[in-house]
Amino acid sequence: MDAIDRVIRQWDEEIPELETQSMALLGRLARLYKHMETDITALHRSYGLTTGEFDVLATLKRSGAPYQLTPSALIESMMLTSGAMTNRIDKLESKALISRTHSEQDRRSVTVELTSKGLELINELIFEHVNTQKRLTQSLDKSQVTGLNQLMKQWLSQFE
Repeated sequence: MDAIDRVIRQWDEEIPELETQSMALLGRLARLYKHMETDITALHRSYGLTTGEFDVLATLKRSGAPYQLTPSALIESMMLTSGAMTNRIDKLESKALISRTHSEQDRRSVTVELTSKGLELINELIFEHVNTQKRLTQSLDKSQVTGLNQLMKQWLSQFE
């Protein structure tokens, strides 16, 4: 019996007709998220990054060489507001992990690119990030991870 089971049992005793399966599921998802977020945030922090800054570096890396995108493409890929993206770009630029380049044809057009320091960092960090994710899911076998991914994908489609 876990903490969620105890909460559900209390509700069952208090209001037996209350349907609590979704409550249990969402409660467990919330608790899982907190555990995962704590470990992943600690990893990123050990490299002097926030999770949001890591996401920008990872997005630039997975975009492929030359590891550059416009701020608009970053925003679209990461589903952020322009203000949040500007803040992340400013911080990463101050850490010399990315650079901004203005187009010679149109000074309003900007490209964000990984610097060599940023590329070196994300090349190292991405392996630790994935290893942390593997550790966080180690109690599940491969077929369970695959099945859970399919269920979550189906569920997420309700919202996106």
